[in-house]
Amino acid sequence: MNKISPSIDDALAGIEDGMAVMIGGFGGAGAPIELIHALVDIYKKTGSPGSLTVINNNAGNGAVGIAAMIYAGMVAKMVCSFPRSSDPKAFTDKYLAGEIGLELVPQGTLAERIRAGGAGIPAFYTPSSFGTDVAEGKPVAEFEGRSYVQERWLKADVALIKAELADRKGNLTYRKAARNFSPLMAMAAKTTIVQASRIVEPGEIDPEHIVTPGIFVNRVVEVANPQQEEAMLREGAN
Repeated sequence: MNKISPSIDDALAGIEDGMAVMIGGFGGAGAPIELIHALVDIYKKTGSPGSLTVINNNAGNGAVGIAAMIYAGMVAKMVCSFPRSSDPKAFTDKYLAGEIGLELVPQGTLAERIRAGGAGIPAFYTPSSFGTDVAEGKPVAEFEGRSYVQERWLKADVALIKAELADRKGNLTYRKAARNFSPLMAMAAKTTIVQASRIVEPGEIDPEHIVTPGIFVNRVVEVANPQQEEAMLREGAN
């Protein structure tokens, strides 16, 4: 079983218009910059994939990563916790112009909705957002004297994530905080595409250190020395 793709473009093949795409990362930590920018390049050359629903903690910063996707016009809707950032111009301009939709989800709820999608749990109850606009129209139930809001699972057609180590069977480890949403997203997507800083042979990763088992991974491409979003912003990338 060999899940290694020969190139980034090969790894991204099959992403189509209108798909829901989960993208790992908490700000720049764990953001798969090379996968994202390669997808933007494909869109600029071919006009597809567009009209995407992007699920991420943020809605982009500056002109790199998800912000680059938004600037290119690829994103129809963001599902995220923090649409604001230090430089949210890409999303803000599109949103105020009515050119992009937003589903705002509390951060813990976002993580749990993704986890539920991977675990096959259609809905769950949480006290987060009760009594706010975010809960409007959602079922509410009382448990032990406290009101809870029903939230639905989140699933995706594709997940784009960044790993530290991968083997050719798709087993993954992550670097520190870069782990964040990625293990959950790998479970909740039909197709999981991974950029890994280094690819090793099966058995070289201690089984006790594997975070995402290869059963949840479809394609892996090696990207040595990956770009870091914050460094790109400091350097004025656009």
